[in-house]
Amino acid sequence: MIQNNLKTISTIPLILFLAMIVCILISILENISIKNLFDALVSEEVRFSVALSVKCSIIAIILALLIGVPSGYALARYNFKGKEIIDSLINLPILLPPLVLGFGLLLFLGNNCTGQFINNILDLVFTQNGIILAQFVIATPFIIRTTRAVFESIDVKYEYVAQSLGLSRSESFLKITLPMAKSGILAGAILGWARAIGEFGATLMIAGATKMKTETLPIAIFLNVSIGNIDLALAIAVVHIIIAVLIISLMKFVINLNGERYG
Repeated sequence: MIQNNLKTISTIPLILFLAMIVCILISILENISIKNLFDALVSEEVRFSVALSVKCSIIAIILALLIGVPSGYALARYNFKGKEIIDSLINLPILLPPLVLGFGLLLFLGNNCTGQFINNILDLVFTQNGIILAQFVIATPFIIRTTRAVFESIDVKYEYVAQSLGLSRSESFLKITLPMAKSGILAGAILGWARAIGEFGATLMIAGATKMKTETLPIAIFLNVSIGNIDLALAIAVVHIIIAVLIISLMKFVINLNGERYG
């Protein structure tokens, strides 16, 4: 009896939230025709937005992996002074609104001497490079959190055994730990990529919203809604939903491939 009540109490919120998501999807899909969707898919603006979003997000994720994987390993394996403070700071981009992060980046690159020097070299403000920077800042904390959890789940004794057999610390990491963590790292990369390709607030602040220049998929939706071109905005939203479904399917495939779950 108690189990049945608990099942009902826990299932009702799930059904309500699921219904809300279905209503959102239906409200988008029921307002667009197949013809409008096809016309949008072949339009130059949508093709540009898709290509720019995919290109920038892939570059951002590669950079995020280069920073995130060693950072996650350091946080998982080593204890050092100020570790908790550093861990909190790394999580800050997840908690802050992306607009705040983008505004902070804009101020740093525009008003700070070091930021101006970096901007002069990398040309970040109101350019496509700025999109990559915004997506990198948003995605990296997700990869650090995921890889840290993966490395913490792998017993450090495997590395000690490998080192006792003659491998160096670097070799034991590359040949033992990293292969064991590859599925978790890949899942984190997909999660970070999903967050990066849907990034809007920080991108808007640091790269601007210029048509056919810094027009990612979320920026394209924003621009077309702002000028009343609802049909095209709906079509781009559908494209975004399709990409999200593909990402979710890919994540489930990767997670199930290893028989593990990463939350």
